[in-house]
Amino acid sequence: MQRLMGMLLLSALVLVGCSEADAPPGESSPITLPAATIAPPTEAADTDAAVAGLEKLGAKIKNLMTDEQVELGGPIVNSVGIILVSIPAGEFLMGSPETDEWRFDDETQHRVQITKPFYLSAYEVTKAQYKKVMIDNPSISKGDNKPVVNVSWNDAMKFCQKLSDKEGEGVEYRLPTEAEWEYACRAGRTTAYSFGDDVSTLGDYAWHGRNSNGSTHPAGGLKPNAWGLFDMHGNVWEWCQDRYGKYETEQVLVDPKGPASGSLRVLRGGSFTDQAVGVRAAYRYYDGPPYRRRDGGFRLARTYPLSP
Repeated sequence: MQRLMGMLLLSALVLVGCSEADAPPGESSPITLPAATIAPPTEAADTDAAVAGLEKLGAKIKNLMTDEQVELGGPIVNSVGIILVSIPAGEFLMGSPETDEWRFDDETQHRVQITKPFYLSAYEVTKAQYKKVMIDNPSISKGDNKPVVNVSWNDAMKFCQKLSDKEGEGVEYRLPTEAEWEYACRAGRTTAYSFGDDVSTLGDYAWHGRNSNGSTHPAGGLKPNAWGLFDMHGNVWEWCQDRYGKYETEQVLVDPKGPASGSLRVLRGGSFTDQAVGVRAAYRYYDGPPYRRRDGGFRLARTYPLSP
């Protein structure tokens, strides 16, 4: 019942007063960021110029990465301008503790080992980047550097396959597993959010229902987490590889990939329509693979090792 109530709440937020609108006046103006963050190219920039400019941003993002990440290599800027940062192998607590007042019954906390490093895109895939691979642009709002939305799980999988083919043998793009996503989001933290438990600072890291003005925002405009990843909380929901199912054990899991069967796929991170409860690191959502959400996009993973 608790899970159902949460789903109904989130659905209501999407339908009532949370439409994907054009950017409010002044949104395309340069964004003033703390010194540790980076503004991506402006929305008005020519797409090719924006892609070229990302190579310079890659060098700056390197300064946000930990020594362990830098030793793994990267950041990488791929053929369509997506910046990917290395995520080291490690172990973490997945889910939420029983002391979390917002905890749902599908968030049973358990320990997970990620045995192999991987790459994850620093931002959600943007409209400009999506168009370079898929041609058709499903988004309805203006701004090439906003996350692409109205993308189904099937669409995201096709994007990964086409981009892998485009870049050739030995390069594999994919969606992150749900465990990889939460591991990367937490970046070593056990708190409700990657930055801690203080909801009053959520707006520094996430475009959500209280600060988004009912719209997506250009990728990377707020603070990143400790591993140099932007918008892991809010902006748009992000598809994961896994089928949805309740965690079946509290024992240590090694590189889990979700249930072997089932009709629903996992989304993570929350969106510009959601309140604080829905953008927590542990919060889980799901939908059918063909379904396109007006607040749903994805983030790209790339298998390690690989060539730049």
